[in-house]
Amino acid sequence: MELRVLQYFLAVAREQSIVRAAESLHLSQPTLSTQIKAMEESLGKQLLIRGTKGSRKITLTEEGMILRKRAEEILNLVQKTEQEITSSDQFIAGDVYIGTGETDAVRFIAKTARELYQTYPGIHYHISSGNAQFVIEQLEKGLIDFGIVLGFKDYGKYHYIELPFKDTWGVLMRRDSPLAEKESVHPEDLWEKPLIISQQDGICGTLTSWIQKEISELEIAATYNLLFNASLMVEEGLGYAVGLDKIINTSGSSSLCFRPLAPRRETSMSIVWKKYQVFSKASEKFIQKMKEMSDRYINEKNRCSD
Repeated sequence: MELRVLQYFLAVAREQSIVRAAESLHLSQPTLSTQIKAMEESLGKQLLIRGTKGSRKITLTEEGMILRKRAEEILNLVQKTEQEITSSDQFIAGDVYIGTGETDAVRFIAKTARELYQTYPGIHYHISSGNAQFVIEQLEKGLIDFGIVLGFKDYGKYHYIELPFKDTWGVLMRRDSPLAEKESVHPEDLWEKPLIISQQDGICGTLTSWIQKEISELEIAATYNLLFNASLMVEEGLGYAVGLDKIINTSGSSSLCFRPLAPRRETSMSIVWKKYQVFSKASEKFIQKMKEMSDRYINEKNRCSD
């Protein structure tokens, strides 16, 4: 399967029309149709559903939707590889791809990138957000260089740096909630309350060990993948969101507030990357700076505690 033909297929999928796709590619319509038909024959699957005379709109079959997703990933990876290989040895520039969940560790990435920018302004950063499963899948496919994950334990296939700080668990609630009068939230405070909890694997275990009840015994009003969406549900009075601190801004005129769990629950964070991965010069500089920043943070913290 040629990369050129994958580009043709994506153009058809994007334009939903052979005619418009051919125009955007500067090809004749018969040439494009022949290329797409040859691809279908080689795969032994129909990829497109051609419209009738009354409607020329093209839709994708189930196999076509799978190919579209994979073709986008393949072409993105090819582009990333070309950029890394063609980077100048004398001038370090390029792209660093990072996947992360919702965590205050993104500030640490930003501080690292800011310091690195002073020396290497040609390095650019691309942040993709999702849960731990999303981050690991992106790493496995080679679509990102590094992943920021919470409580990561599967170090067999990865190198990692454990970041020198932790995220704090707590409850996001409305300021007019009765629990907002408390300095912290105890398990029994939530036993009869409607809860909004994360869909992420492993989080339910953290919650049940703290709250001393099984999920089936709790009133789960909703689940979330991103805490920002949960915060909107909290604002509308749907329930109390269990999540991490410093992700939602609760200062100033915000109608929301955050209260930590008691007993306190914290989660460590790590930046991970695949073993035997060949980095671009930009990625090498980034991880070197991350190590330097992490060591500096630990030394400063130790000096303050002396």
